[in-house]
Amino acid sequence: MLHKKYGLFLLSIIFLSGCQVKDLIPEEFHFISQQENTTKEQTKQKVEQNTKEKEENSATTKGGIENEEVLTLDSQFFNEIQEVNGKKLIQNPENSLVLVNKEYSLSDEYAPRDLVRPNVAFSFGFLEQEKALMRKEAARALEQMFQEAKLNGIELYAVSAYRSFERQMMIFDAEINRVGREKAIEAVAYPGQSEHQTGLAVDISSKSVNLLLIQEFEKTLEGKWLALNAHHYGFILRYPKGKEEITGYKFEPWHFRYVGKDLAEILYEKGLTLEEYFSKVKAI
Repeated sequence: MLHKKYGLFLLSIIFLSGCQVKDLIPEEFHFISQQENTTKEQTKQKVEQNTKEKEENSATTKGGIENEEVLTLDSQFFNEIQEVNGKKLIQNPENSLVLVNKEYSLSDEYAPRDLVRPNVAFSFGFLEQEKALMRKEAARALEQMFQEAKLNGIELYAVSAYRSFERQMMIFDAEINRVGREKAIEAVAYPGQSEHQTGLAVDISSKSVNLLLIQEFEKTLEGKWLALNAHHYGFILRYPKGKEEITGYKFEPWHFRYVGKDLAEILYEKGLTLEEYFSKVKAI
């Protein structure tokens, strides 16, 4: 009860003296608050400028590999495929550049061996769930990206990372029941064909869209910052706008895939999807 009496006593002093609560807060806290607001405003201006420049350059970078340019890649990073019952099953799923889509599938038994929980904010808090896991290298890169975002006044939340085959089956069936099979296939990966099963993909959102995974995220400061900076940490916007026929999925401004800094830089600078890259690159 002592702390309550003390609180009432303090409020009485404030009332009688005509002071405001903010007057009793140390000046350094006012400074920190002003500094945070300044940082966020500076980031907003920078993001808007960079977004404008990116849009202006998009025409020249779209599908941007010159005819004479030859890209090469170590053969170990290509999919090793075996056809089983009409499916192209990936035999080297631990490959960090594994291409998982509507053509290439993971086994229903596959689960990454090095799953860890990244030290970032999740939309569901501290609950222990499989969707809070990622492969170790991707998890560390995500931590770096979230930390840098925070320094720039950007607050990000991970919504869903690893997803088992069984969990994907449940989500896929639920979507079919909700919108029908034809529409479900446009939005939700068939079990075995989800990047989330690799442990290298993560869905990201922000409070500005109520932590939802919606296309409006593209227009938020957080969504714009990610689109412009994710490649610096090894992530790519996996299903970009205008590439729906190539990726097989609608535009998802929230879905990011870890491929490592080197490849992420190439894909970003040349405006390529993972499918386009592997259709052009040659093994060495």
